[in-house]
Amino acid sequence: MKNFKNLEIWQNGIELVVDVYKKTESFPNEEIYGITSQIKRSAVSIPSNIAEGSGRGSNKDFNRFLDVALGSSFELETQLIIANRLKFLNDENFRLLNDQIDSEQKMIIGLQKSLK
Repeated sequence: MKNFKNLEIWQNGIELVVDVYKKTESFPNEEIYGITSQIKRSAVSIPSNIAEGSGRGSNKDFNRFLDVALGSSFELETQLIIANRLKFLNDENFRLLNDQIDSEQKMIIGLQKSLK
């Protein structure tokens, strides 16, 4: 079993979650059960799947969880684009989060390649 807390990819995922929560605080109250909730769930899914996968018995299993984390990152990216276009998220905060997502996606893909 790998200690997921030592993985830079997991640590960055946690930072992304914290930043997502902070940046969505100002979203409209009527969206709390809509796009705000969906954005938070997608963000939380990324480091959660990295952690769960790291505890699996094989690289193949870990890779499968990394696939889910990567998918969640694309889902989060899409939701943030929607939030930005709806003006719930300003351009600067969108760019900051999008840069973090892009970095996390590259790290996930790199880790997947190293596991094969």
